Amino acid sequence: MVTRGVGARKVRKEDDRYMRGRGEYVGDMALPGMLELAFLRSPVAHGKLKTVTKPAGAEDRVFVADDLAGVKAILADSALPGFKSSEQPVLARDKVRYAGELVAACVATSRADAEDLIDATGLDIETLPAVADMLKALEPQAPLIHEHWGDNVFQHTLVDGDIETVRREAAIRIEREYRTSRQCMSPMEGRGVVTFWDNRLEQLQVYTSTQMPHIVRTGLCECLGLSHEQIRVVAPDVGGGFGYKGILLPEEVCAAWLAMHLRRPIRWLEDRREQLTANANCREHHYRVTAYGDEQGRLLALDTTAVVDAGAYSAYPFSACLEGAQVASILPGPYDFKAYRCSTTSTATNKPPILPYRGVARTGVCFAMELTMDALARAAGREPSDVRMECLIRPESMPFDNITGKHFDSGDYPECLRRAVEAIDLKAVRERQKTPEEDGRLIGVGMAIFCEQSAHGTSVYAGWGIPMVPGHEQAVVRLTPDGALEVRVGIHSHGQGLETTLAQVAEEILGIDTDRVRVIHGDTALTPYSTGTWGSRCMVMAGGAVARACRTLAERVANIGACLLDVPAESVTVGDGIVSNSQDERTVSLEEVARTWYLRPQHLPDNVDSGGLEVTLGYKADRDSGTFSYACHAVVVAVDPELGTTEILDYVVVEDGGVLVNPMIVDGQIYGGIAQGIGTALYEEMPFDRNGQPLASTLADYLLPGATEVPAVEIDHMETPSPYTEFGQKGIGESGAIGPPAAIVNAVNDALSPLGAEICEVPVTPQRLLRAIARASVTPQKEASPVEAAS
Repeated sequence: MVTRGVGARKVRKEDDRYMRGRGEYVGDMALPGMLELAFLRSPVAHGKLKTVTKPAGAEDRVFVADDLAGVKAILADSALPGFKSSEQPVLARDKVRYAGELVAACVATSRADAEDLIDATGLDIETLPAVADMLKALEPQAPLIHEHWGDNVFQHTLVDGDIETVRREAAIRIEREYRTSRQCMSPMEGRGVVTFWDNRLEQLQVYTSTQMPHIVRTGLCECLGLSHEQIRVVAPDVGGGFGYKGILLPEEVCAAWLAMHLRRPIRWLEDRREQLTANANCREHHYRVTAYGDEQGRLLALDTTAVVDAGAYSAYPFSACLEGAQVASILPGPYDFKAYRCSTTSTATNKPPILPYRGVARTGVCFAMELTMDALARAAGREPSDVRMECLIRPESMPFDNITGKHFDSGDYPECLRRAVEAIDLKAVRERQKTPEEDGRLIGVGMAIFCEQSAHGTSVYAGWGIPMVPGHEQAVVRLTPDGALEVRVGIHSHGQGLETTLAQVAEEILGIDTDRVRVIHGDTALTPYSTGTWGSRCMVMAGGAVARACRTLAERVANIGACLLDVPAESVTVGDGIVSNSQDERTVSLEEVARTWYLRPQHLPDNVDSGGLEVTLGYKADRDSGTFSYACHAVVVAVDPELGTTEILDYVVVEDGGVLVNPMIVDGQIYGGIAQGIGTALYEEMPFDRNGQPLASTLADYLLPGATEVPAVEIDHMETPSPYTEFGQKGIGESGAIGPPAAIVNAVNDALSPLGAEICEVPVTPQRLLRAIARASVTPQKEASPVEAAS
C-alpha cells in the first residue's frame, strides 16, 4: 500500500480548518466602513425599461445604468461560424431580458437597509411577450430576445455525416425524444464579493467566491477599463463551485465600480432566493434521436437533432455556445459505429444564462445516448449490457480516434462494463424480477457507460474562439530557509482537496512530507496566471506543472548538496527530504541545503544556479487533445406503480481515472458527483411559466437530495495510465455527476417494462412516472413508442 506521494490515501490537509470552523469565506469578511450591496432586479422576464425612480433623499445610495460611467457591458463571443453576439449590461439599460436581471444597485450600512431602498425605488417597465421554452423560441413568430439578430439562435452546429447507406441496411430503427430539465447549481456557499480601493497601492482589491480568479481579473479589466496591475483578485475559501462560480458576474463588476466611486468597501452576498431565481442555470437540453442497428441491436448509425436553452446572454468567459456545440462532438461517447449526423442549436430565451455545470454537456448526452442503447437492446430482445459490450471501443484499438475525431488516450471500456455487471449481480436481479415483490413494487436494473474528456489543451479551446484559452499551466515552487516547500498555483480549490494532492506530487519528487508543503492558490498577486479550475484539469495540468518544477528544483538542490558532501553532483540523489551520496551513507537534509543558500552563501559551489531555490515552470500534456477518463454506473431501483416513487436499492461505479494521486479524494469526488446526479435524475428542476417566471424560489420548491436519498455506493477503481500525462493521471472531478441520470432512468424503464411504460425525461418525478404508466395503460406499447413529452 502506497503511504507517501502519488497514490497515497491521505486525509485532506485543508479539512482541519474546515472541521474546526476556521475556514474563511467572503461572508466572513467585514471591513471598516463597509457598505452592504443589494440589487433591484427585474420582476418581469421581458420588457422595455422606461424609468427607474430613485427614492427621495437616497439618490446617492441608489445607482442605475446611467450612473456607471465608462463601464462596458460583459461580452463573451465565440469564433464559431454563425455565432451571434450578445452584450450583457452590468445594470439593465433600455430593456430587461429575464426575471431577476439587475436593474439598480442599492448600498447601505446593512443589507436590510439596502433592501428597504430596493422597495422604495420606483420601476416602470412595459412588459413584452416572453418566450421561456427553447423549442418555441425557434418558431418564426417567437418574441425576439435580441431584436437585431432576427431570430433566437446563438449558434448552430452541424456534424453532417452520410448515414443513408447504413440506414438502408439497418434491421432496427428506433426514434426517441429526450428532455433534461433546467437546474439550479446549488453550492453550499452562494456567490459573494467584497471590494475596496487601496489608496496606497492605487489598486482595486476584489475578494470573491470564484473558481477562476485570474479570469475574473481579466474580465474586470475589460469592463472597467483598468490595467491588470490595478486589480488584485483573491478567492478565499470557496464553499463549492461546480461551474456556478466559473464566470464573471455583473454583481462583481458593479461592486468593483462602487468601491472605486464611493471609496468605501462594498460587500454583496447572494441569498438563496437570488441563487435560485435570478442567476445562472444549467442542463436544459432537448434531443430527437433516430438510431439504426443490426438484428442483434448493434449500433450502426445515429441521427440527432439537439437544442440547448442558453438563456438570455452569453456568459463570460465560456460563452453561450460551449454547451450546445459540445453536444455534437461528444454524443457518440465510448461507442464505435459507422455513421453519424448531429445538428445542435443554442437557443436564446427569457431565462438566466446557462453555465457549464459539473459534467458540462456530458450529463445530457450520456442520458440521450444510454437511453437509446437500452431502446436498441429492447428492440432486439437482448440484454442491454450485452449490446453495449459489442459496441464499445476495444482496448486493443487504443489510442483510438472516434467518429467525431476525439482521440481516446487509453482504457478498457469492455472490462469496465464487465466489472459493473458483476458487481451489481445482474443475474441475481433478473432472477428476483421473476417473482413479484410483496409490496407491489417493480424492480429494475439500469446502466450507463460514458467517457469524460478533461484537461483540454490550447488547440481545443482556441477552436472555440472564446475569451479564455488555456496555455501552459504554471507552478512556482520555493524551498524556504528552514526546508519547507511553498507551492504557488493559479488554479483554485473549492472542494477538490488540491492543497493535499498537489503537496503529494511535491512529496513524490522531493520527499518532503506533505505537512511541510504549503500550497498557495486563489490570489492573482501571488500566483501565476491561469484560466482556473474547470473541466477536471487541475491534477493533469497543475499536477504536471508542480512535478516538473519540483524536478528542476531537485537538480539545484542536488548540486548544492553534492558540494556540502564534497562529492560530484552526478553521485547524489534527492528523495525522502534528503540528498544522498550513492558512494557511501552520508546525507544532507533539504533544510541544510536551504540554510546554505539563504544564510551561508559562502559555502555554495561556484557553478550554483543563480535562480536559487525558487523555480517557475509551465506544463502541457504531451498531447493537446486532453485525457479520457470513463466509468460505468449500474443501479437497481424499486418503483412503486401506485405512488410513482423511486427508491435506489443498490449503486455501483466502476471508474478509470488513470493513476490516482489520492484514491480517498477520488472516492469523495465520485460520492459528491453521484449525489448531484441523483438530484438531476429524480428531484431537481427549475420550471418557468409561460411568462418566464421561475416557479421554484425556495428550497421547499426546488428539491435537493439529502443524506436519505443518496445510497451507499460501491466504487471499483481501474487505473489505466494515460500515455500523455506526468504520472498517467486523468481528470476525474466531474465523472460522478455524469452517469446517474441515465443509469437511474434506464433502471426505472426496466422496472416499468412489464407495464409497457417508458420515461424519457428527467427528473423522474412521481407525476411523470404515473403519467407514463397511465399512457401505457391506454396506448399499446410499440418499440418506437411516443416519447414522454415535456410537461
